[in-house]
Amino acid sequence: MMNRLTDTVKHIIIINVIIFIAASVIGGGNLFRDWFSMFFPENEAFQSWQIFTHMFMHGGVMHIFFNMFALFMFGTAVEHYLGAKKFLFLYISSGLGAVALHVGYAYFNFNAELSVLTDAGFRINDIMDILNSGFRMRNPQWDAVLGNERLSEFLNTFGMPMVGASGCIMGVMAAFGVMNPNAKLMMIFLPIPVKAKYFIPSIILLDIISAFSGQSFFSPSNTAYMAHVGGALIGFLIMWYWKKNSFNKYRVD
Repeated sequence: MMNRLTDTVKHIIIINVIIFIAASVIGGGNLFRDWFSMFFPENEAFQSWQIFTHMFMHGGVMHIFFNMFALFMFGTAVEHYLGAKKFLFLYISSGLGAVALHVGYAYFNFNAELSVLTDAGFRINDIMDILNSGFRMRNPQWDAVLGNERLSEFLNTFGMPMVGASGCIMGVMAAFGVMNPNAKLMMIFLPIPVKAKYFIPSIILLDIISAFSGQSFFSPSNTAYMAHVGGALIGFLIMWYWKKNSFNKYRVD
């Protein structure tokens, strides 16, 4: 793996750090969160630009540190291989793939719980008004119908925004795995070398298990697991296609 910081990776890291600092000091962090985080599309706080801007938002120091560290470690090698323009295309496409799968999965869960409430006699318009009010007018009967765990998931799906470059990073990692399947990788918390062709799919599998079980392994419990999967899937498909078609013949810097 090449460790010299490439231009596109460097610029992405700088942009992320600048936005993180700005979001922390302007408006107490809430202004940037409300404008640029990715909200559930049925939430009145959702804006179309959030599909892109959430990729440059982060929830805390450790969140941005680990994302940017992973970008440096894997992104430099991938950009060396692809060139700047193709790397940027892969990075953004992975982020969009992350949004698509995350939102699709969120809609599936949200509509399942919404159907339970409507079947119990609650009107959809009333439910949406309550959700967009910040839950201040929530009917306590929702608790009896859904139960604490399902109700919490329902409210979080609607109200908790997604932030971070993790979907982009997972796409870059998957691309690296296609490039160098036999490269030895290690997790910080599990310093055992594992080949990339086993290591990266294992990380994705853990994200899938976490998404369906709610059990977190190496990430915070509020991680958008399906966003990781979506980003990795797009990164893998793009790099697999380019490599299969001898992309190096058409490298663009």
